Amino acid sequence: MNLTEGSTEEKQGRAKKMMLWFGIASLLMTFAGWTSAYIVSSTRQDWLKNFELPSSFYISTILLIISSLTYILAKKAMKENKVKLCTSFLITTLILGFAFILFQFQGFSQIVAQGYYFTGESSSVTTSYIFLIAMVHIFHVIAGIISLIVVLFNQFKGKYSSQNMLGIELGATFWHFLDLLWVYLILFFYFYK
Repeated sequence: MNLTEGSTEEKQGRAKKMMLWFGIASLLMTFAGWTSAYIVSSTRQDWLKNFELPSSFYISTILLIISSLTYILAKKAMKENKVKLCTSFLITTLILGFAFILFQFQGFSQIVAQGYYFTGESSSVTTSYIFLIAMVHIFHVIAGIISLIVVLFNQFKGKYSSQNMLGIELGATFWHFLDLLWVYLILFFYFYK
């Protein structure tokens, strides 16, 4: 099908999906730039070669992966017109999203407990990058939570059905992207020291 074919609703849906993918591509470039800067900075004399990531970061990673699974199950439930089940999975995804942020902040506290701050005399370039990249990711997870709240609001209003799932699909795509991005970042921090 040509991008100009179809009903107005189908065209708007394709346009919204394309805009989401443009946004995702720009976020990928931003995080690629920061991880590249991390690699370049790792040659500095003051780089922490044996820094261990806080355990809370690993717990938050597991929570985010599970939240992607619950979003998948929400979509599947809606495709089968199981509205209440879809709502339950969306609420579970939301709770897991908040839990992810909670454990991220607990991870920051663990870094501070090791004596490293974001800036100042007690900071390290290594941990400053970790703070920066993780915080920016958290801001995007907050955007994902806001989009999920909008999806839930529309779900409660009865806007979605097996024939009309655009909002759920857009929200799920962004959420899965945030999940994959964090998995990439945690693996990057773990293996690149």
